[in-house]
Amino acid sequence: MKALSQQEIQTLKSQGCSSSDWSDIKVSPELDLDNIHNVRFSGPVEIHTGAVLRNIPGGISGCQIKENAVIENVDSIVFDPEAPHGVGTLAAVLDESGSRSVYIYPGLSSQIATLMAREPRWVQNQLEHHIRDFIDSKITPPEIGEGAVVKNCGPIRNVSIGREVTVDGASRLENGSLINNASPGKSFTFVGSGVEAENFILEDGRLESKAMVTNCYVGQGAVLSHGFSAHDSLFFSNCSLENGEAHSVLAGPYTVSMHKGTLLIGCQTSFMNAGSSTNQSNHMYKLGPVHWGVLERGVKTSSGSYLMLGAKVGAFSLLMGSHKTHPDSSEFPFSYLFGDERGATVVVPAVMLRSCGLLRDEMKWPTRDRRLKRKLPLHDHITFNVLNPFTVDTMLNAISTIEDLLTRPADDDLYMRYKGMKFTRAALERAKSLYTTAIFKYLSITLPEGKFPENDNVPASKWVDLGGAIIPREYLEKALESENPVDTDSILKEAMDNYNELELQWIGRRFNEWWRQREEYIRFNAAKFDEMVEEDRQQYLQMLTRENEMLAL
Repeated sequence: MKALSQQEIQTLKSQGCSSSDWSDIKVSPELDLDNIHNVRFSGPVEIHTGAVLRNIPGGISGCQIKENAVIENVDSIVFDPEAPHGVGTLAAVLDESGSRSVYIYPGLSSQIATLMAREPRWVQNQLEHHIRDFIDSKITPPEIGEGAVVKNCGPIRNVSIGREVTVDGASRLENGSLINNASPGKSFTFVGSGVEAENFILEDGRLESKAMVTNCYVGQGAVLSHGFSAHDSLFFSNCSLENGEAHSVLAGPYTVSMHKGTLLIGCQTSFMNAGSSTNQSNHMYKLGPVHWGVLERGVKTSSGSYLMLGAKVGAFSLLMGSHKTHPDSSEFPFSYLFGDERGATVVVPAVMLRSCGLLRDEMKWPTRDRRLKRKLPLHDHITFNVLNPFTVDTMLNAISTIEDLLTRPADDDLYMRYKGMKFTRAALERAKSLYTTAIFKYLSITLPEGKFPENDNVPASKWVDLGGAIIPREYLEKALESENPVDTDSILKEAMDNYNELELQWIGRRFNEWWRQREEYIRFNAAKFDEMVEEDRQQYLQMLTRENEMLAL
């Protein structure tokens, strides 16, 4: 890089450029000055070969403009010394008061974010002495990256713009990082028209059409668009959110919300689909908005559903109506949850297992992974299997709970009550059968030869869903002993790499003699499960046929 000669300064002046101090500007010897017009330089700038700068009336300062970067029709681009570019911002997820805040930084994964939010003592006790140095090592450079395109934008302040990133029409960007990890020519990172963002990181994701974010991380393959607004929220792999709002949400992989009037607040999700006008509340007007909840993987909400937090909804359940009694249905996955006229929760366990849509979801998620074709270094660990040690162990425990409940008499209104939820005896009896059939289906998938692994007489470990990754609890506990996110991620990667081996080991330890004595029934019951799902599919297709006939011209 070199200083401008007097002749070069005169050339730039003749092209409508100005500077408070021309000595602040350094350029590549091969730079074509014909590509720089109507730019006000207001501080130190380095301009590399092939860069194009046109119409920046508010000034540009404090940055490097890398090879072949294009900046046109931008109000201003300003970098303050030692600005963090959004790195280290605290997002007050789950509890809006900030007691479970997560540091955002490049490379943040759904798993690390979940540990920070759900186990705040891990940050306080294990990371406290290291996290600041770690965050500082992640701060992005003050630059407009190689091949980046920035045009038709309002003011941009302290926003690091990475290689081949496109920003087109943003209204205002402040204190952020736009990061592209994709292979050359495959960048997914994009900021579109009308976007406003402050204190944020966008990494291999997209902000489009008037999206508004504050104190947010938007991760790999995630898209926020059509006026979606979010603050203090995190969005991980392949989330798609439009029109609605998110406040203090930890949105794990494949969280989807498409409708106006939908408010997600104070909750953790993954593989979720929010129906229109889905609503949650975290404020009881006593001690502030401190209530939060967990929607375990695969939860769907119907149009107009309401959930008063704190609450915990079991995996792959469908939430309908209004729920005001803080339900915890995590012991009963694959359920329908109905809110009655008083806001109590009526649970119909296991009936989602009959749905043909469940297996459709399992097949579509991997095919819709926007990260893969761009050859990204994958930050989030994801387990796609619907039937896995976490959901199957929950079903095994649910069978025991149901057997105990069935020994009790129903109340006068013919409902049986458990932990604030209401069940009918018929629903519980059917659930026991459905759970059992689904477990046989799981065994048919994981034991192709139909033979149980040997039991080594070691107690079976519990498994957890950590932000979309299914891992044994001992790996979670080991991760909580680590002192920096790099070591934590190595531990989690080890668990994921050894998933199949650990799963077989768990099956050998978890399934007792009742199951082992019925080994020869695995294929029969798996076929029964498939027939049940196919029957649901055929009924659905028949219903569609009738609807189409009704609506035909």
